[in-house]
Amino acid sequence: MKIVVFGTQKYDVDSFKSANPEGSELNFTFVDALLDHTTVIVAAGHEAVCIFVNDLCDAAILQKLHDLGVKYVALRCAGYNNVDLEAAAKLGIKVVRVPAYSPEAVAEFTVGMIMTVVRKYHKAYNRVREGNFLLDGLLGFNLSGKTIGIIGTGKIGLLTGKILAKGFGSVVIAYDPYPSSAAAEHGITYVDTLEELLSRSDIISLHCPLAESTKYIINDNTLAQTKRGVILINTSRGGLIDTYALIRALKTGHVSAVGLDVYERESGYFFADSSAKVIADDSFARLLSFYNVFMTGHQAFLTNEALKNIADTTLQSLRDLEATGTSAFIVDK
Repeated sequence: MKIVVFGTQKYDVDSFKSANPEGSELNFTFVDALLDHTTVIVAAGHEAVCIFVNDLCDAAILQKLHDLGVKYVALRCAGYNNVDLEAAAKLGIKVVRVPAYSPEAVAEFTVGMIMTVVRKYHKAYNRVREGNFLLDGLLGFNLSGKTIGIIGTGKIGLLTGKILAKGFGSVVIAYDPYPSSAAAEHGITYVDTLEELLSRSDIISLHCPLAESTKYIINDNTLAQTKRGVILINTSRGGLIDTYALIRALKTGHVSAVGLDVYERESGYFFADSSAKVIADDSFARLLSFYNVFMTGHQAFLTNEALKNIADTTLQSLRDLEATGTSAFIVDK
């Protein structure tokens, strides 16, 4: 089987080659460009495409893939909001994903991001590098006893809550329309409504998937229900936050600090070096200008363990699809 991998980074090449022994029936073509309407032609001559979070796989692209003979779309991530599953089903294109490549990686990164914005590690690092050892402006607070709200309790949300509850002594509350029976043993208590979580939390961390029901779950209305001085963390999907609403809340001081590993229009900037370019996205540039916004480039997943699991799971799914027509990790519409 021939597979074209879009949006390839060096670590993708290394991990896939390591997981795919020489002489394997799987042959990969690695492409730097993202999958979109102009690059879809690259898939010609391949039975499968492998994509990541910022590749575009809408109905029109899926039609083109079908016309080119592509049978499978393999997501090397957990989310699938960038794939039109209904169109894929109609065309007979099967979609697989990696549902749990390393929830520990993202959960640990989330807690690190919380600690960074609360204790200002990034500011202290830069100061000391310049010989400035003053502590003014570096005041933080203890996580012990603070109420931290988790929105979405899949594997990542549960592990994040566990670290905070068991490791830091935080009061961890959660909201999820589909509660997990494992929450209590992780030290997490569910609340009945999102409104209750918003009003009680000192820190809010987002861990829900991006869907129609969760798009802009953080907006003017929900931000108004939070405590003044709330801290907001997002290591899930950028579209969960209305950026314009967040900027308004930052300008008034209602939100005291933000940690973001994702951004709703990140595809034009993330996973590339834009240091010599002007950021044309005004809202993105405005976010970066705030002293109390800490942003990283969608790296929460990036650990050795996660990359190995992504490669192993993706390869196994493709082999299973070719051999049996299905996979344990197939995504249905």
